[in-house]
Amino acid sequence: MGVDLAVLKPTSIHESQYKRRRVSLSGADTSLSCQVLHDAENSLPTLCCSDYYTKPCLSELAIRELSNPGYCSRVEDFVIGRFGYGCVKFIGETDVRRLDLDSIVKFRKCEIVIYEDDSSKPLVGHGLNKPAEVTLLLQTKPLSNLNEEKLAKIVEKLKCKTESQGAHFISFNPDNREWKFLVQHFSRFGLGEEDEDDVPMDEMSPGAQDPEGMNGSEVSDDEDNVSPNMSLLSHSLPAHLGLDPVRMKDMRMLWFPSKEDEVEALTSRHPYDNPPFAKDSSRSPLHHSSRKAVHNSNAPSIRKTPLALKEFNPGGFSSTSSGAILLSQQNKGLHLTTGKSEGFELELTKKTPVTGSHSCNIVDAALFMGRSFRVGWGPNGILVHSGMPVGSYNSRAVLSSVINIEKVALDKVTRDDNNKVKEELTDFCFSSPLSIHKELSRETKKVELGTFNLKLQKLICDRLTLSDICRSYIDIIEKQLEVPSISSDTRVLLMHQVLVWELIKVLFSSRKMGGQLKLIEEEDEEDMIPDARESYPDVDQEALPLIRRAAFSYWLQESVHHRVQDDISLLNELSGLEHIFLLLSGRQMDAAVELAASRGDVRLSCLLSQAGGSTTNRADIAHQLDLWRKNGLDFSFIEDDRVRLLELLAGNIHRALHGVKIDWKRFLGLLMWYKLPPDISLPVVFNTYQKLLNEGDAPYPVPVYIDEGPIEDVSKWVLNNRFDLAYYLMLLHAREENDFGALKTMFSASASTYDPLDYHMIWHQRAVLEAIGTFSSNDLHVLDMAYVSQLLCLGQCHWAIYVVLHMPHREDYPYLQATVIREILFQYCEVWSTHDSQWEFIESLGIPLAWLHEALAIFHSYTGDLPKALGHFLACASWQKAHTVFLTSVAPSLFLSAKHTEIWGLATSMEDHKSVIEDWDLGAGIYISFYILKNSMQEDNNTMTELDTLENKNDACADFISRLNKSLAVRGNKLSVEARVVFSKMAEEISSLLLSDSDEVSTGEDQLICFETVFRAPMPEDLRSYHLQDAVSLFTCHLSELAQ
Repeated sequence: MGVDLAVLKPTSIHESQYKRRRVSLSGADTSLSCQVLHDAENSLPTLCCSDYYTKPCLSELAIRELSNPGYCSRVEDFVIGRFGYGCVKFIGETDVRRLDLDSIVKFRKCEIVIYEDDSSKPLVGHGLNKPAEVTLLLQTKPLSNLNEEKLAKIVEKLKCKTESQGAHFISFNPDNREWKFLVQHFSRFGLGEEDEDDVPMDEMSPGAQDPEGMNGSEVSDDEDNVSPNMSLLSHSLPAHLGLDPVRMKDMRMLWFPSKEDEVEALTSRHPYDNPPFAKDSSRSPLHHSSRKAVHNSNAPSIRKTPLALKEFNPGGFSSTSSGAILLSQQNKGLHLTTGKSEGFELELTKKTPVTGSHSCNIVDAALFMGRSFRVGWGPNGILVHSGMPVGSYNSRAVLSSVINIEKVALDKVTRDDNNKVKEELTDFCFSSPLSIHKELSRETKKVELGTFNLKLQKLICDRLTLSDICRSYIDIIEKQLEVPSISSDTRVLLMHQVLVWELIKVLFSSRKMGGQLKLIEEEDEEDMIPDARESYPDVDQEALPLIRRAAFSYWLQESVHHRVQDDISLLNELSGLEHIFLLLSGRQMDAAVELAASRGDVRLSCLLSQAGGSTTNRADIAHQLDLWRKNGLDFSFIEDDRVRLLELLAGNIHRALHGVKIDWKRFLGLLMWYKLPPDISLPVVFNTYQKLLNEGDAPYPVPVYIDEGPIEDVSKWVLNNRFDLAYYLMLLHAREENDFGALKTMFSASASTYDPLDYHMIWHQRAVLEAIGTFSSNDLHVLDMAYVSQLLCLGQCHWAIYVVLHMPHREDYPYLQATVIREILFQYCEVWSTHDSQWEFIESLGIPLAWLHEALAIFHSYTGDLPKALGHFLACASWQKAHTVFLTSVAPSLFLSAKHTEIWGLATSMEDHKSVIEDWDLGAGIYISFYILKNSMQEDNNTMTELDTLENKNDACADFISRLNKSLAVRGNKLSVEARVVFSKMAEEISSLLLSDSDEVSTGEDQLICFETVFRAPMPEDLRSYHLQDAVSLFTCHLSELAQ
């Protein structure tokens, strides 16, 4: 078996300092089968990052795995590292088979993370979660000019940081800045941003430092390569937009690299980052080993490092000329080609190719702002974007860097004709309907969410009570119609809502009525539809469809009544027959018969009195018309309107409507009243209309805002599969027993209003229809969330949460309701927390109090009211966050204000949960220990026998001072100035008490031991000097006594 290692050695610094090693298996010299090669390749770990390396390298691992199968399962002292950051050596044998090292091992600045995702971390001792020796290269400033004392402080800081993370400190070499420590298992180890004050960090990242030996010719080469292309780039799109073409080309290289640029040479290294094994490839050497040798005949191409991203400088606007924008270039650790350091300016005379009504921006915002460009939505319908304001037709050019903040009119339904929000409209549109909804019966489903429970609700009602429910909603709409300042367009929509609720009652309520309907007086329009609450025990079940048909006929007659009257008002006195036809289109039979009789047309009045009745009469009239046509009767001697009436009475509605434009409801009425048999059921009527609609022989059931205004230009609206809500209800009734697939379009805002953001009534109609069992769906979350957005825009947070609780539970999204409710509590905390009624309502819904307190805690933390934030963190049992706020802000403030009782109460309230609080002994535990130690040392009687001697007191004080120092070392700049002052005052008080007790002891040696403890305390230098003078005096006296 022969293995040929083709090592790509570097030829010059200008090409690359390090190249990858490739392993090629010659098919002529080996007898291994493809299966053996496949097994060996699958056993290797994978590593694709070019600045990472392993020891043994992947090439060596491949060779050993081929020669010794199973070697990758027991690699001795396996090492993985990153140039300029450090390495980790796993002690003993390590199983590295099929490990994705790119995702497992992460070296960052002064930090190493292994298994960043805890869910994928194996047990201790398995994989790479095992004992290891870590070496981190601290990216500090040069330490050669630091004295020994400062170096000792840095070492002490590193020791404390190592121990606080559960690791064992080994060494720190200031010459090469190597920090070594031993870990038993892995999570996250190293220094954080908060440690930069204690350890002087270097601003330059490892990859930005120039390697030794580089003569700078690479930069000049880049410039030479760019120059010939300048003539071509000057005619490109960036040049047309006023941008730097070379810079935009470099940005394109960075964002959208080509396939051949994916293999990248390493061009910058530290002198101490070049171990002998670092030359080898980080990619699996057996990858595609069975392919032809031509694939590895050429060395990988080197991609030049592109420019770093430019960051927008808020202070870069020129004060001398409007529209001058500068982009500052900051070194982010990448080797940069030279370019214009002053950025570029945009001239107001240049425009983008996209102009006109779409945009008047000088330069495209995304191209200008790069990755920071976005269009974002905020709370209450706030839209933040760059460019032209929405709805603006100003032709003046504006900068695309201008940020516009606009608000979407989610509350348009609550505004009057003067576009002002009215409280009574808010109540009629939202509060009152939701109050009716809340009074209805419902069932509760308890959903467990960890330690919390959420009570999801579902409305339930039967069809016998549906009439009363619809009547309650209609009463609210009628009160809204009484508001004098609403517009005429709004009145049209409100009247339509009344008709929709009436139609729901007609089509879906259960009716137990007697053999005949109660006669309805014409002047009492409110009682046009029979009252479903009247029930009779002797009802014939076979008559129920006819009763429902009669009720729907009354509803249809009432819904088109105003359209008929409007058309009649446009007629002159001589249009008697046309007048009669319009009356028939609204089934106003009595008025039509009286009008014909008053004109002396007795025969027509007799025919009209039988219209829509027996099909025999229709057949006779149709037969007569056919005979006239067969016999060649000259119809020019008969009025056209009279022929139209006869065709209608004969059931030929399409001939009757020839040349006449009619709305879809009256067409449906003509179809049901004059063409179809009088005893046919409603589903057949609706299906017949739908069939004619599909064939193009029936008017389109357009929504009411198009049918009756205010939208007149229908061409601007896409009407495909979007009908009026009333027609959707008819289809739902006709297909009640089958699957109804138009729910999403049915319960969209466009079915009942031209405002695409208004869902305030459609949500209630959907809830009632689903509660009585007409359909069942868990896929209408768009409707729910749109209604929630409306409520939140009006500050009705409690009702928004109520709506969320009625969203159906889905097994694939079990935490949907909890997530939405928590988002509402967090984003609108200032609203619901300032209204006691909303707070109480939310509590009554069963929302966990911990969620409310957590939202308040975050809100008060944001506003800077940290004492209130601490109280809410404690109330929601967020002990770690409460401990942090207590230690960094609240406790120091209370201590300096001498409010020790409050400190004691807060600290002891967290003490029972100290097991879940990180570094309790170095945080709030210090305050408890301070008060206990102080009180014990101030006691006159010996209530605490463990501190009855000076030696015991000194030991207790030494332990306390040691904890103070350790806390200062571990937390570093996390502690505020006030917290450091408090620690100093604690040390000062304890030291004073210790020295006062030592004065009562005659032995000078014991007193000197106490001074030694005091000198380790973190106190001001002036006080330390004062104690030092006392110690010197005591020591002098002690020497004098010894000399005697």
